[in-house]
Formats: sequence, C-alpha cells, structure tokens
Amino acid sequence: MYCHNPDSIETSGGKEYHIEELVQMAFKMKSYFGKKGGVTVSGGEPLLQSKALIFFFKRLKEEGIHTNIDTNGRILNHFSKELLDDYADLIMLDIKHMTEEGYVALTGRHNKEIAFNLAKHREASGKKMWLRYVLIPEITDDPELLHALGKHFKGYKTIEKIEIQPYHKLGIHKWEALGWDYQLKGARENTEQELQIASNILKNYFKEVKIN
Repeated sequence: MYCHNPDSIETSGGKEYHIEELVQMAFKMKSYFGKKGGVTVSGGEPLLQSKALIFFFKRLKEEGIHTNIDTNGRILNHFSKELLDDYADLIMLDIKHMTEEGYVALTGRHNKEIAFNLAKHREASGKKMWLRYVLIPEITDDPELLHALGKHFKGYKTIEKIEIQPYHKLGIHKWEALGWDYQLKGARENTEQELQIASNILKNYFKEVKIN
C-alpha cells in the first residue's frame, strides 16, 4: 500500500539486459564504490528472477564485487536458496508487519510466514543480513509491534543492524499517474519524536538501529 515505486509492481514489461552487460556496467563503477560498496539488486521483488541472478552474482563475485539483495522475502525456493546461500554477501530484508493480519492489510497477501522463514534460513546460513522496517504512524509504529519485532529477532547472530524507514508520500503521484487509488492518503509522516521512540525501543534488541 505504501510502495513509492508502484510502476515496479507489475512483473511484465521493463527493459531486458544481458548479464554480461550488467557485469561490465558494475565493473566500470568499481573504482567509484571501492571496497565498501558493490551491487544491490532491488525491485519490485528481485527473488522473482533468482535463477538469472545466480549467474549474475556469480560473475560479480568473480570480479571481486560485493553482492546484495534488497527483498521482501516472499520467495523461498530452490533457486532463491542457492542465490542467497552461495552468492549473496548481504541481504536487506523488509519486514512489513509483525502479524499475519497486518501483512494482508498492507500487501494483500499472506506473506508473513514466507518472509520469516527466509530470515530463519538466512540465519542458519550464517551470512550477513540487515532488517528494514517502514514506520507508518498508527499502522506499524505501535510499541507492542516494535517489541514483538525485537523479541522475535533478538537471538539472530547474522543481523548486523535494523533500518527504520520513515513513512513518506513521495510516490503518490506515481500511483495517480497509473490511475491507481493510493489507499494511505490519510496517513501522515512521522514526527522526530516518534522516530526516536521507535529507535529507542529497537535498541534494546539490535546491535545497531539506523533511521534512514
């Protein structure tokens, strides 16, 4: 409901690239992003293209380039597991809500169990993970939800940090351009105090909390 790139929701269309073309684009930027940077594949949902991304990330790693997946965790199959286990140096997992009802309300799908299973799979692999959480006033910012988030992931050793994503309305014009109804028109942006309260709660559970 709050997607600021609704044009990426549809899985058809878009521009096609050859994998080697993308690799060369990344290689040419290598001196710019240095040792701390790399390539992040986002979306839409990048795990929809897990099979192709295996070959893309394999080539990037051959060139010594760090690889990252920005995902909502909705796909956990043979190809996504291979991609995550063998070729993704980092994943940034977007946690939409802490209840199944909340997931359905925000996404229209029963994705909570899949997303949380993906987090569990990543933890078992021992490889790095960041969590991301969009803080929507009166929808996802309830202290009970934030404590539930922290308690669920408190024992995870692979989580380096959690990023709080403040709610914004920058994508509304895109919804309107597509002729779609933006259903969160009544939602407001966070106050600085609300962001700090959320950060203070999550600091009880995570090594690092960042407000983006």
